Amino acid sequence: MRVFKSVLLTTCALTLATPALAQTAADNAAQDGAAQGGLEEIIVTARKREESVQSVPVAVSAISAKTIQQRDITSIEKVAAATPNFSVGRASNGSGAQLTMRGIGSSSTSIGIEQSVAVVVDGAYYGQGRIINEGFFDLKRVEVLKGPQALFFGKNATAGVVSLSTNDPGSSREFIARAGYEFRSRQVQGELIASGPLTDTLGLRVALRGSLMDGGYYRNVSVDRTYTTVDIRNLLVGGSGNPLVSVAKPAAERAPGEDEFLGRATLKFTPDNRLTMVLKGSYSYNQVNNSSWNYVAYNCGLASGVSQLTGYRCGTDFVAHQNNMPADIAANFPYAKSDGSLYNQYRSVALNGAITYELDHVTISSVTNYNTNTNRWACACDFQTSNTGTWATEKSKWRAFSQELRAQTAYDGPVNLMLGGLYQKTKRDFSQYVMFAGLRDDQASAANRFVASAKSSYTDGETAALFGQVTWKLVDQLELAGGVRYTHETKTSFFTQPYNNLGVQTIFRDQKDPDGLGVVNAKQVFNDWSPEATLSWKPAEGVLVYGAYKTAYKSGGFSNGGINSKFSSNPLGDLTFNPEKARGFEAGIKTRLADNQLRLNLTAFTYKYADLQVDFFNSPIFAFQTLTADARTKGVEAEFEFAPRAIDGLNLHGSINYTDAKYTNFPQSPCYAGQTPAQGCTLIGGLSARQNLNGKPLSVAPKWTGALGATYETSVGDDYKLGLNIDSRYSASYLASGFGNPFSRQGSYAVLDAGLRFGAEDDNWQLAVIGKNLTNRFFVAGVVDGPSTGGGTGTANGVRADQLGFGNLPRTVQVQVTKRF
Repeated sequence: MRVFKSVLLTTCALTLATPALAQTAADNAAQDGAAQGGLEEIIVTARKREESVQSVPVAVSAISAKTIQQRDITSIEKVAAATPNFSVGRASNGSGAQLTMRGIGSSSTSIGIEQSVAVVVDGAYYGQGRIINEGFFDLKRVEVLKGPQALFFGKNATAGVVSLSTNDPGSSREFIARAGYEFRSRQVQGELIASGPLTDTLGLRVALRGSLMDGGYYRNVSVDRTYTTVDIRNLLVGGSGNPLVSVAKPAAERAPGEDEFLGRATLKFTPDNRLTMVLKGSYSYNQVNNSSWNYVAYNCGLASGVSQLTGYRCGTDFVAHQNNMPADIAANFPYAKSDGSLYNQYRSVALNGAITYELDHVTISSVTNYNTNTNRWACACDFQTSNTGTWATEKSKWRAFSQELRAQTAYDGPVNLMLGGLYQKTKRDFSQYVMFAGLRDDQASAANRFVASAKSSYTDGETAALFGQVTWKLVDQLELAGGVRYTHETKTSFFTQPYNNLGVQTIFRDQKDPDGLGVVNAKQVFNDWSPEATLSWKPAEGVLVYGAYKTAYKSGGFSNGGINSKFSSNPLGDLTFNPEKARGFEAGIKTRLADNQLRLNLTAFTYKYADLQVDFFNSPIFAFQTLTADARTKGVEAEFEFAPRAIDGLNLHGSINYTDAKYTNFPQSPCYAGQTPAQGCTLIGGLSARQNLNGKPLSVAPKWTGALGATYETSVGDDYKLGLNIDSRYSASYLASGFGNPFSRQGSYAVLDAGLRFGAEDDNWQLAVIGKNLTNRFFVAGVVDGPSTGGGTGTANGVRADQLGFGNLPRTVQVQVTKRF
């Protein structure tokens, strides 16, 4: 890895020394009449208007449509794989994902936490982690905006924004058919796109994509597990419990066995050169054969290196150990499949309407969005199935309606304005059923016979925001922009556990619990002002220098998937959490040099975070709690792109990033499972185990990340062209745990992607081979302590828990054929 860092630094240094030489080479080539090449203009909408990426005073990484296609960037995970300092960990339950940028992310274990890294699709805000289940294709561009964003992207995002724009119909007819096959997972993909004008003013684009996976990326290794359940009521009156023996078969051997269908229809109406109306409707379906298919026990707590539950050896590979729910139990279990097989099923529908009206000096824009998704799963929720298995099923439904309206001026004078407002209404409905092997109640309903505990919850949210910005050109080369967003939010929530088996009623509160705490109702109201200011200076053509003060806010909320524990005296406090806020400074320089052959950008930042939302399972009181901590992230990011005119078709690009992300105030952090007093854990009152994490690193916060790559495209004869790309990404080591667990450490790694393309000069057809993670490197982008492992926290005899990481994808190689008609 030192070699990789040296290559990055050397390449950047050589590039800094290259402009004069490159200019000379370009001049010589021009004299020969062969000069072409140079950098392509990259257009972004980081300030809700189309601008060159080099003229925007924002740290933004833009991915063009061409690069998206070359590297098969079709999901949020694949965006992260192409963006250093941004990572995505796929989780099974809770929010379903941990998105982390510059060391700031959101815990995956709480479904109520909105992501600190927001996802925006065609101008509409999607803050839920389940967006990771969406597939994205036929994209016009991807923009990754780093750092707090307060003014331009829906509700605020404290760590950054991933903005995706899909293609609209054009003025000419376009028909594209694409088919692909990935060898490791045995996945077949098909894609059809039809686009063109229906009339002089109305265009239609229809894009469809489907895939079937006959295998998978991970191998599941397990054996039949046998369980004996007893009737708790019979047992309590002195009976035998009427033992019933059930068998849990191993889950699918190859996971995730994904089936996917995506569809999008776009209508674009342009009656004149002032009005543009775009209506998009989309549908997404995704199903896999195991909700926690990428959970790997990569570091076990026992000195022998084997799992405390399964006896299998832990390792950094693409292997899991999980079993289906016993079929006889699953037959009537809510949301379970009749054969007990594990699964995750996701469906979504979205309607998005965008209207833009151009006056002489004012642009009025509106984005109206409605989206809904339903996610269901059955989980082997020990994540390593043992002889004392735990299973759960869940159904959650999310609905959101939003309306954003803004006006921007473009006068010739020194002062321009932007003014806007946002209204959003949301609703989440949540239900979950948990089974502990060994428990049953023959007098319960058929659905509840094997249920240990059930949860039912909802949250209704309403947001109203006003925002504005004044831009003042002090002189021709100097511009000052200042703005603020005011946000008012309310959330009304409900939580109860409508059924608990007699065997767990000493742990879980029932909705009829006599202490009156069995039903939790919450009414939360949040108000926030988020100001920001940016000073931009253009001292010369192709040079931008800027400095900014930024703030941002992310809503507090309610943990719908939490637990109402009888050991806790404050269930309302366990289930609610405060808003997260950020403030700090950012400065940068963007340059375009050597006759538009070289792009060099440098950014420095420092941000403080108040009430960073951190979710954890408090095992002594058997409750999930979302705590808040203060943190700081600071660093430097450098990137380059070089496209020499002397070698038409060649593009070299790379980046190197340093980030220092630490807790600044977390003196009463929970201990990690099995942490001893010698390791800094103090047991308080015989129950609560706490440690001081002040100055300790945040989760998934490597100090060094970087990327280095090259693309080359050239004509072959008169009718064909050949293209290739090679891209590498590096990450230094980091703690995957948010609680300072040294045993969660992910070592440094580098991954290598490459692609080879051959086709017609006019792009009529193309054959491509796309390889990802060709080094087959395993790494994790998030972690949980293995349930039912570890113990003795806060004592000298503590045993650390198995570390179960959210693993990445292994080596994949895909063959892809594209035909245009």
